[in-house]
Amino acid sequence: MRLFIILGLMISSSVCLADEKPTRFSLWKGQAPNGDGTFEDGEAWLTLHRPETPSGPAIVICPGGGYGGLVTGAEGHEIAKWLNRHGITGLVLEYRLPKGRPFVPLLDAQQAIRAARANAVDWKIDADKVGIIGFSAGGHLASTAATHFDKGDKNSEEPIKRQSCRPDFAILVYPVITMAPTTHGGSRRKLLGENPSAELINLFSNEKQVTAQSSPTFLTHALDDKVVVPANSRAFHDALKRHNVSTEYLELPSGGHGLNGYQGPMWDAWQKQSMEWLNNLQ
Repeated sequence: MRLFIILGLMISSSVCLADEKPTRFSLWKGQAPNGDGTFEDGEAWLTLHRPETPSGPAIVICPGGGYGGLVTGAEGHEIAKWLNRHGITGLVLEYRLPKGRPFVPLLDAQQAIRAARANAVDWKIDADKVGIIGFSAGGHLASTAATHFDKGDKNSEEPIKRQSCRPDFAILVYPVITMAPTTHGGSRRKLLGENPSAELINLFSNEKQVTAQSSPTFLTHALDDKVVVPANSRAFHDALKRHNVSTEYLELPSGGHGLNGYQGPMWDAWQKQSMEWLNNLQ
């Protein structure tokens, strides 16, 4: 199966060559949509990390932070460096924090995916191999992107808007998935607000939004994670299986939330097995 995504944002072909530093650029040029027809003078950012020898795939990286912050180090730029070692282009997404505006992070993730596809030639990536990876609340965002997407507007005059925002695959690491009782309470409050409607809770409970068109997904979770319980990953994995979508779930015996501070055998295990899964998927 082939994987990858692009938006309508054009970057010079001279930008971010393999021997240059990562390049950070804006996704909205200061006019970011809120999802309700209004716009804000806000911005989401994408940092492009290019491998020395690109192999084709690119992955949009969604750091965690409970939808109240962004862990852009260990769950962002360090992940991009790891992907680069495998020949994969890493795109670290600094998405806008929702503050009760649930569509804001999703719009940023969708724009990042479209941007990758729109710039595939310049960035030396395969537009059919654009995926997404997310950690904790960033895993919720990634799973939202994997279940809420469109084909793009083929008649648009803007190249970015012509691109699909469906991830070709997803990797979810100790993700928040549901907005039901087994969710992470802080992430739910930050995303949906204090008193969300039943309809909104259902819409962003991504285990309920899986279809046969959802993205193939690799998930990993530690059994002793008390912050985001592994029932989140199990529910999404089971929903994907019911719809015959390719999925693999690695349940780790220990490590807690963050897998022992992003190091050690549990951290190494998901990285190794996710790359094996991705290679088999392609």
